[in-house]
Amino acid sequence: MAYHPIDTIIDFLEPLSIYELTGADGSKETQIGRYIDIHENFFPDVLKADIVLVGCGETRGSGKELSDITAPDVIRKEFYSLYQWHKEVTIADAGNIKTGATFYDTYAALRTVVSELLQHNRRVVILGGSHDITLAQYDAYASLNKIIEAVCVDARIDLNMDSSLPADNFLMAMLTGEPNFTRHYNHIGFQSYLVHPKMLEIIDKLRFDCYRVGKVKEIIEEMEPVIRNAELFSFDISAIQHSNAPANYITPNGFTGEEACMLMQYAGMSPNAGTIGIYGYIPEQDVQNLTAKQISHMLWYLMDGVWKGKQEAALGDTENFSEYKLAFAEVETIFLQSKKTGRWWMQLPDGKYIACSHRDYITASQNEIPERWMRAMERS
Repeated sequence: MAYHPIDTIIDFLEPLSIYELTGADGSKETQIGRYIDIHENFFPDVLKADIVLVGCGETRGSGKELSDITAPDVIRKEFYSLYQWHKEVTIADAGNIKTGATFYDTYAALRTVVSELLQHNRRVVILGGSHDITLAQYDAYASLNKIIEAVCVDARIDLNMDSSLPADNFLMAMLTGEPNFTRHYNHIGFQSYLVHPKMLEIIDKLRFDCYRVGKVKEIIEEMEPVIRNAELFSFDISAIQHSNAPANYITPNGFTGEEACMLMQYAGMSPNAGTIGIYGYIPEQDVQNLTAKQISHMLWYLMDGVWKGKQEAALGDTENFSEYKLAFAEVETIFLQSKKTGRWWMQLPDGKYIACSHRDYITASQNEIPERWMRAMERS
């Protein structure tokens, strides 16, 4: 039995059945399921894991009468069956959050589990559940008094105060509640015809950033620094095209499956993303488990991103970075490019470095102010 000092969270979690997840033959030696430390008879040693999976099938915040606790396990079955290419990336599966008497009770349980894991610097991946569970994901940071940057990938912007459902308006509490712990918010992949124009006005007045799905698809690599800066990453499957994710009943349009995997890979590469949630999966709306398969592929690319992130040098390791000193609009600054991964950072006037892109460097070298710089200065 693995020893670990985390005893406070076990009572909030239901163990799993390896037999139900992998079948009578179990996982093959080359499949991911063979390499995951699973909460079955004993609780896994989560403190040795690069990724800790936590299922939370709570859906009552979206109007469903009962919580659909099967969703995380359907995803697990598909994920466990994939082939292992990243043996250096270790995974522990902590099981499923026990369903509370109300969805607020489930929120509280998830918040407790996630905050405890964050205190031990674990990267937590939440398999949902409706998108309002993001609020519990955020509350885990709030309970630690940690101010964060957040990214949501969603076809809609959940600020609809005409609805009584948390799944439609949870962002209001997250972005405007007091005390507030959201330093900055980025919304990736909204579809204009699903979003009231005034919502975008609210977001802009708060100095937050929104990226329309068409713009993201044109230059998706520009989202890497956006995601790299964030501590909280939340992905609603409504952002994926229905043809790639049949359980998405909101819209036929959105990201392709490959683009969704790329965004998840960026989250894995980020040294800051401590919590990653995938939400909106409802098994009975799926077709031949295609959406579960899509999510499992996203998890595979998350692992790939974690592996790539392990190759990155610390910013203080100057030998592994190329340094470029520039002056633009009478501002002198420094750009750094990693020799290992090719990623970029730029220095702000206070001396701090933020993630940026090669495009920002080119803009600055032409004596123009990069928009990412301007937005960062507006928030400082």
